[in-house]
Formats: sequence, structure tokens, C-alpha cells
Amino acid sequence: MVRNNRNSKLVVLAAGISALALTLTACGSSSDSADATATTSDAPAEVEVVDGVPATLVGMHIEGAEGGAWAAAPFGALRMWDNGTAWSQIELAKGEFKWGNIDGLIENATSKGMTDIMMVLGTTPEWAAKEINDSDYPQPGAASAPANMADWDDWVSAVVDRYSDSFTSYQIWNEANLKNFFNGTPAEMADMTKRAYDIIKAKTPEALVVAPSPSTRLTGAFNKFFPAYLEELGKLDWPVDVFAIHTYPKADGDPVARGALIEAAQQVLTASGAPELPLWDTELNYGLAGPGDLPKQEIVGADAAGFVVRTYIDDLRYGIDRSYWYIWSLGAYDLLGIQAFPGSDGEQGFFAIDNWVVGASYDGCEESGNSVICNFSAAGSSWIVAWAQTGEAPYTTPENSQLVCDPLANCQEAAGGSEITLSEVPVRVYLQ
Repeated sequence: MVRNNRNSKLVVLAAGISALALTLTACGSSSDSADATATTSDAPAEVEVVDGVPATLVGMHIEGAEGGAWAAAPFGALRMWDNGTAWSQIELAKGEFKWGNIDGLIENATSKGMTDIMMVLGTTPEWAAKEINDSDYPQPGAASAPANMADWDDWVSAVVDRYSDSFTSYQIWNEANLKNFFNGTPAEMADMTKRAYDIIKAKTPEALVVAPSPSTRLTGAFNKFFPAYLEELGKLDWPVDVFAIHTYPKADGDPVARGALIEAAQQVLTASGAPELPLWDTELNYGLAGPGDLPKQEIVGADAAGFVVRTYIDDLRYGIDRSYWYIWSLGAYDLLGIQAFPGSDGEQGFFAIDNWVVGASYDGCEESGNSVICNFSAAGSSWIVAWAQTGEAPYTTPENSQLVCDPLANCQEAAGGSEITLSEVPVRVYLQ
């Protein structure tokens, strides 16, 4: 097997394909094989994509972006978090601002051609906090609601006044349902959302206001906070442009488990009577330790790249308009199950998504048994991306197929009617 350069969009033929877990046999079909025209199931509602899948489907966090670091992997939107850019890290005393990290990040992003940047407005400085706990992230008092909401208003105004030409979206808070990030009430967070919305829209009406992102993996904390927050937000006439979630599955969870978290959040939004607004996943990865004593899971090789590819195609299937991967880094990041640093297999998954999905017309997915078969086209060409939800699944290639490749660019010729075995690693089926 031959692997191409990680940023190449060229296809490389290989002599074998064992890494794909594909089994090629003689041309023909079998009664238990799924074909490319399988009947659509009751799967998730699909988002309509006009003029090709936008690059903003793929969002990113970048460790050290404020100091000049940048991801080699392609992406279309940047979220500022863990970059020393939170309120508690900028306004160290009332009216005294250290703008350096934000300025550095914007200068860096602008120089790289990045135009879609999200600012996360939380967290509370110690001097402004109603309640100070040493366990708060990232500093004592950071998880508190402000003692005086006028301080929050002043902060939001200062950010928007200074960076109105730089930020395309503002997120109110990070993981507001977790006590180490926010220990106030849903009503307080709804009030802060409304206040920020009014300030932002008065100054930059085109900017998007993104609701706080609850973590979905701790279902107790999610169910306690998110419905109550939505109820309070509804009383204020829904002052947001985008809803947000975080979909880290539990340590042993996979893209199927993530899909269940998305559906659970969508059900809560529907039950609350929330308006139909875009839904963004503003932070995700896999294999993180927990909940409880579940150990961290290392996800490597084609599995890592495959999870990345499935994540963003699943976004199209479930109606998620964009997802921000956590995190591209210069080296291994111990917290994470899938690494995205230069040369990593996880990083290669982003090259595959850029090649297979971004800019293409998304023509829908079908489910047949355990198989998922998704259709794409661009510039007169068409192709299929297919995988088994769990384990393996038989599949017969369409009559006009010619090549099958995995996200690491391991490829094998596959004539029409070839019987292959799909694994949980997605493959691209090139059609003539």
C-alpha cells in the first residue's frame, strides 16, 4: 500500500488494501449485498446544501493560534477558546484590558486568509464574580455569573467596539451546563444572552449570536440545564441566531454514539418550541476519559481519519451546519483520543473531507441494514462515500465504479459489481 502526501488531492493506486478492511472478490452481486440504490431509511433529517458543501462545515480550534500557530489541515471557520482570550483573561481589572492575545490571533488568522472567526465571550473575571470558586475554569470566579450585569454589558460592548470588523460570530458561553464552567442559573444565562444579543445587534447587525454550548455527554447535567435555559430564552423571544451543542461521546463512544447525542439535543430543542435556527457543534473529539472511571481511548490510524470523515458527513445527515474540532496542536495533546497535529492520521482525515466533501454537491445518504451510502458530485463527476455503522457490512459496487480509497489514500481498483466488505472506516468509491 502506498500513502500519498498528506495534503495532496491526487489518488494513488496500491497493490493491496488490507488496511481498509475491504475484501474484493469476482465481479457479480449477491442477495445479501447492499447496492448504491438502497432505500432511504428513517434516518436523520438532512440539511439542504446550496452550491456545494461550504468550507465552514469544518471548524477548528488551534492551540497557540494567538502566538502564530496554524493548522496545516484545511478548515473554514475558527473558534477562539483556550487561547487566553476569555473575559477573565482579558479584563484583569475593571476597565483595564489586555488585548494582546486577541490581537495576535486576529492578525495571525487574517494573514492566513481566515475570515470566519468566533469569539467566545465568557468567562467572568474574579473582580466581577458573584461567587468565587478555586475550581472554576480557567481562573477562580470564572464560572460565576457577574455580580453586576452592567459589567457584562460593558465587556460585550468593549469587544464589539474593538473587533466589529474581525468577528463573524459571538458565542455567549462555553459548556454552561457544567459547574466548573458556569455555576449560575439558567435564567441568569438567558439574561446574559439577551443583553449580549441586544448590544451586538445594535453595533454589528450582521454578526451571528451563538447560544451557549451545553455538553451533551453528561446527560444529567444536560437535562437539568438545557431545557430550563431554553424555557427562559423563549420568554425573551429567542435572542440568538444559532443554537450550539458539544457532542463529545463517552470514552468508548463512536460516531454512532455522537449521532445519538445530536438527536437527543434536537429533541429537546423541538420540545421547547425553539425556532428553527442553525445548530452548530462548537466542540468535539472522541475517546476522552469518562464519564466515571472509563479510561481514555486512543484512536489511531485509519480509524482516526475515518472518525473525522464520518463526523462531517454525519453533520450533513443530521442537519448540523458546522462543527469545530478540538483541537489542532503542534504535538500530542494528552486529553484527546484523536490527535490532529502535523503528520497525524487524524489530521489526514481533514484532508480527506476537504477532498471528498467540501465544495461538492451533497446528494443524500441512504441506509441499508448496517451500511451508510452517501452520494456526492462535482464538475461532472460523481462518487460514493460508504461505511458500516458498526463492524462490517457487505456492499456491491455500482456498475460504473473504478476505484476505492480510504481516508489515508490507500486505494484499490474495484470494477463495477465488485463485492467488498465495508468497515467502520469510510471509503470513497470513484465512479466513471
